[in-house]
Amino acid sequence: MPSGKKSSRGEAAPAIAAGIELEKMRRRVRLSRLALFTAIAAGPVALAVAVTSGSATAEAAAPSAPAPARTAAAAADPAGYAQVFLDAWLRSSADETGSVQARLAQSLAPDIALPDPAAGAQSKLRSVTAVRSTQRAEGAWAVTVAAQYANNKVRYFAVPVTADARGASIAVTGTPGVVAGPARAVVPRSPYTVTVPSDDALASTVGEFLGVYLTGTGEVDRYLAPGVKLAPVSPAPYTAVTVREVSALEEAAAAGPVPADGTKVRVLVQAEAHDEAGRWPLAYEFTLTARSGRWDVAALESGTAQGGSPR
Repeated sequence: MPSGKKSSRGEAAPAIAAGIELEKMRRRVRLSRLALFTAIAAGPVALAVAVTSGSATAEAAAPSAPAPARTAAAAADPAGYAQVFLDAWLRSSADETGSVQARLAQSLAPDIALPDPAAGAQSKLRSVTAVRSTQRAEGAWAVTVAAQYANNKVRYFAVPVTADARGASIAVTGTPGVVAGPARAVVPRSPYTVTVPSDDALASTVGEFLGVYLTGTGEVDRYLAPGVKLAPVSPAPYTAVTVREVSALEEAAAAGPVPADGTKVRVLVQAEAHDEAGRWPLAYEFTLTARSGRWDVAALESGTAQGGSPR
């Protein structure tokens, strides 16, 4: 076969293929138009179906974006409201509905009857404190409030309260009731079981630090590990501090000489502070690190120690 004919056939093949593909596209367009016109004539529902199916032939549907997660807001605790109400209610009297306390109680709970105490028959109320809140159902709460009297007796009252989720609307829904107080919890044993001798370098460090920290005599920085910032109590509340007992979690705290640099120990310090009004037992938890033959205070905490003061 002549080379010219081969060339013309080779050039014609791509053109024929392109023409076939173009004809297929034209047919799809004509079918889409026909379906659309038919749907318009058939009604709105068919039109929606036609538009949906037509777009599906053109391109794949884009993946839907995930709906943003909604976090439910914590319900507002009405403990403070119940405390204010009970304080006013216990200080009011049905014989003196015009008193400040009676008007306050009635404004917080108009449908609740006021008490009618006999003159001088009950010890004077000293303070009230909300100690527990229990949500019984959506918007319904039972708040336990402790009332302490001048004779040191304590009574616990359950106050029923309703509140919306935001705490924007709150109301006392019933008369308070006297209930039993909370039972005493079992106190776990202290994990600080290693006794640190009173003449040990660690005991001396924490004793000197507390003396500066609580009396304001000296600089606390000299006892702190590098990078630790801790300001002393100001104004200084005490005139003197004595360490009564030091206990540790780790044996390294009571091993004698200060261990290698970087050694970390945690200790519980029972101390006694003095001022003009008397002496006060205090407890602190320390984290100390060894550095250059001495102990540095790396952290100080209070209120988390388990274990009573020495007796």
